[in-house]
Amino acid sequence: MGLPAEFHDIAKRVNNWGRWGADDEIGTLNLITDEVVRAAATTVTSGRRIPLGLPLRQDGIQTGVIPGRINPVHAMVQINQEIFGPGTVACSDDLVTLGLQSATHWDALPHASHSGRIYNGRPADSITAHHGAEFSGIDKVPHLVSRGVLLDVARAKGLDRLPGNHAVTPEDLDEAAEFGRVTVGAGDIVLVRTGQLQLSLAGDHHAYGYPSPGLSIRTPEWFHARDVAAVANDTLTFEIFPPEIENLWLPVHALHLVEMGMLQGQNFNLEELSTACAQESRHAFLLSAMPEPFVGATGTPVAPVAVL
Repeated sequence: MGLPAEFHDIAKRVNNWGRWGADDEIGTLNLITDEVVRAAATTVTSGRRIPLGLPLRQDGIQTGVIPGRINPVHAMVQINQEIFGPGTVACSDDLVTLGLQSATHWDALPHASHSGRIYNGRPADSITAHHGAEFSGIDKVPHLVSRGVLLDVARAKGLDRLPGNHAVTPEDLDEAAEFGRVTVGAGDIVLVRTGQLQLSLAGDHHAYGYPSPGLSIRTPEWFHARDVAAVANDTLTFEIFPPEIENLWLPVHALHLVEMGMLQGQNFNLEELSTACAQESRHAFLLSAMPEPFVGATGTPVAPVAVL
């Protein structure tokens, strides 16, 4: 079963292949210019710093539903070992095995493919078992610091958390932008809050994953029209799950990553940020969200920090 005509119509309207040249591997991150970063720095007024990453822990959010995406398994490989002899400085060291998308993370552009292609028209089989992603792996991201904008969809509707069947629409994004008195512009990193992470923070990881509110297939055109550099939210699957269109799984992934070349992030903890933005009556800030540069990886952990 192929992808429906509706998907292909949207794909044509948001496609960025060739926009930054045939050799481009970072897509919409090209929109984060020196000028954008300088302007982002001016948003810092109080200096209040808010972490947005989940702890990397063995009893984390993964439940085994997604094969191979395991929670971090931590082990000590040396404990207070005097490696240079008795009476010398002792060291402790650690080993971790984890799924790179197991907690707060960015999806790299080759994380999704469709019709045999990844971003910029490159072949999907350029991702191999031994080398990972030949093109556009997460290690190709040179920087990820820009103005962050919180679109607090749940709070804008007067809710703590959106219902599990709520598909976040362009109209919802407009409403949240108006609520936050902010205009989304070129090079922004947009954070969309649904409140869904509250379930996981309360210990119910299964309910957190399914059913889940998330981005509608109609939203990629909204981000494309505003030249957004990257987008993240507080859900496991990022987009509405189960999908809006029967049997059309992960269309927003394909539109963002493959067609637009736009990074997307999942499992961002936006609860403290939501409270802080409401307290300070502002929804724009400096955001540092540099991915860990695993070579050839199609995703990576991130420990983002919003600076107000």
